Amino acid sequence: MILGDLPDRALLLIDSSPLIYFLEDHPKFSAKFEPVFEAQAAGRVRFAVTTITIAEVMIGPLRSGDERTAREYRLLLESWQVLPLSIDIAEAAARMRTALRLGLPDAVQVASALSINADALVTHDRDFSRLRSIRVIC
Repeated sequence: MILGDLPDRALLLIDSSPLIYFLEDHPKFSAKFEPVFEAQAAGRVRFAVTTITIAEVMIGPLRSGDERTAREYRLLLESWQVLPLSIDIAEAAARMRTALRLGLPDAVQVASALSINADALVTHDRDFSRLRSIRVIC
């Protein structure tokens, strides 16, 4: 299983791509992340998202003028732990970006996950392959 040996009620920071794939039922990638969302629905794991993820997830419905879906997404995302971009996370992201040559949004995701002691970061981004400070589920 994709979640492997995570502890019960593990805290997962969900990156934008897996969330978009799941919400939009992506034909190629949705099934890959379905076990993560099923585990959350069953109460086996908890989710956290960054404000960057919220912005990225809402772009699709807003771009197509679908205010109803945008509201539904926002309600769902607000039901999880939301991590705003604090000065500490921003500094940690800058350090991550410098040390690991990550893009800024990816560095913010990592720094945010570390700031809450997340058990794992769920992503579809291969740039995290150099990361050793947190478990990456992709």
